[in-house]
Amino acid sequence: MSAIDQKTVTADEAGMRLDRWFKVHYPGLGFGRLQKLLRTGQVRVDGKRVESSTRIAKGQIVRIPPLGVELTADDTKNKRPKSTKLIADDRNAVEDMMLFEDDHVMVLNKPAGLAVQGGSGLKRHLDGMLDAFTDRKGNKPKLVHRLDRETSGIILVAKTRKAAQELTKAFRHRNTRKIYWAMLAGVPKPKQGRISTFLARSEEMERMRVARQGEDDAQHAVSLYSVVEQSAQKLSWVSMRPVTGRTHQLRAHAAHIGHPIIGDDKYFNIENWELPGGIQNRLHLLARRIVIPHPSGHGVIDVSAPLPPHMQQTWNLLGFDASDYDPDVNDPDE
Repeated sequence: MSAIDQKTVTADEAGMRLDRWFKVHYPGLGFGRLQKLLRTGQVRVDGKRVESSTRIAKGQIVRIPPLGVELTADDTKNKRPKSTKLIADDRNAVEDMMLFEDDHVMVLNKPAGLAVQGGSGLKRHLDGMLDAFTDRKGNKPKLVHRLDRETSGIILVAKTRKAAQELTKAFRHRNTRKIYWAMLAGVPKPKQGRISTFLARSEEMERMRVARQGEDDAQHAVSLYSVVEQSAQKLSWVSMRPVTGRTHQLRAHAAHIGHPIIGDDKYFNIENWELPGGIQNRLHLLARRIVIPHPSGHGVIDVSAPLPPHMQQTWNLLGFDASDYDPDVNDPDE
């Protein structure tokens, strides 16, 4: 982009934080640079200065200065069309991830290592792969939420604009039950508890830090956890539920209580800790289950994802059996 541009906020984007909106539309734009553009008034909403935490509304106009970053898959004017083979490969890959599908929604099991959205240097990501499902009217399935690149498990995709609005509303109003499984270093005490902190982005690295209430960009984050099984005092299988939905929330919270997630290259903070033999040094975090009102207004979506291969290997090594665990009974609750 070589000149100032303007974009209109769509109905699907109403209520979204401005920094999240930029992450969706301009994944190559770093957080620090966005902050500078906001501070200097180069980015404006309806002609007014705003902050990264500003919630945008349908119909508002976002002023965008020259950024020099790649556009998302939605900005197709200057993109080369994908080859027929690549479209077929993407479609087959997404269909292989499918856990549930109807006329309104797809529930996918995202593998560890696959990015959800594009960014600097990323050629393949889930959002781009969904281009293969674009219909004749140009309507493309829409991601409703995100997972970190190295986190595996459940991702919701809306197939219609109405479904996207209803699912986004359910997330915003916390009418969603999300359960994660993690393998932690050590065993948390108490074995069932609630973690409540403020989290803010650390500008030196792409990670979050525990912050004080009132700090710039600090957001309240609450997570619930329950130890399911343990291997002596070395490792524990923990079920976690994010009550709020902050970036890296569970990873930052696990590290905050002194029991970081195994294989977490951003938050593992125990010096001289040795990984037991036979366990892969990969992030042991699975978006295991989601329960959310169906966007049609009838019933609920309730889907679980299996352990990814590297986590299944660890479970086998430790003698843990996922099939013995009843999430309805044992998952942490508010």
